[in-house]
Amino acid sequence: MRDLSRRWAWLGVLVIGLILYVIVLRTLVRTQNPNFIPSLLLLGATVVPLAFLTFAQARTGHWQVPPSALVVAAFFGGVIGVVVAGTLEYDALRGLGALPMVFVALIEESAKMIVPILLLFALLARHGRRLPSDGLVIGVASGMGFAALETMGYGFTALLSSQGNIGTVQETLFVRGLTAPAGHTAWTGLTCGALWALVASPSGKKVLAFIATFIGAVAMHTAWDTFGGAIAFVILAIISLGWLFLALHRYRAFAEHSTWAPREPLAI
Repeated sequence: MRDLSRRWAWLGVLVIGLILYVIVLRTLVRTQNPNFIPSLLLLGATVVPLAFLTFAQARTGHWQVPPSALVVAAFFGGVIGVVVAGTLEYDALRGLGALPMVFVALIEESAKMIVPILLLFALLARHGRRLPSDGLVIGVASGMGFAALETMGYGFTALLSSQGNIGTVQETLFVRGLTAPAGHTAWTGLTCGALWALVASPSGKKVLAFIATFIGAVAMHTAWDTFGGAIAFVILAIISLGWLFLALHRYRAFAEHSTWAPREPLAI
């Protein structure tokens, strides 16, 4: 029963989050009080990515990454990732005059890895754990934080450019929130999972797998930013999520056969 409730917890997160979003939206429209806009942006940017993180966390086997580690990854990974990526993109743009999309993708995929790498090796040093599922979930959390902050920024920009049109803000939040699991969230999860798989069992094959995964994430990110239209997004989403689910299945099997750690949550 406990495993069943854990597996479906993501649905509760999604439903409750959507209910709160609708309540805030209706209150904002009725009262025309701009104080509700930050709450609308926060909920609109985080509900779907958070539900997806809960989904991924429940499917990594008996060994679970503690909520404290996920909070650190999501908050600090998102903030530091956005700040580092924004600074590097600004400096590169000033130096080059124009910034190709592949450079944007390379910078952002690298920036999102900073906090997960520190957190992954902190867990390794303290607990000796080398489970790729830990890396994947922590990567998903960092990607979620990055995507949520970026979505809030786009939502705020939409609010200003539309001169306060809430409909435009809703559209921005809906599109970016809905696609977040197939974008930043999946790409960072895949890369962190591949890195931790390398740490778990170092080999030339695992090095190549990590490099290939990072290049694949950058390539999908570049394609996402380059090609417009629903068809392109659907194809990229299928590739990203299909790859992530395959990695989740493989890493869960790895964790269930591992003898490195007891079957209990970690603490950081």
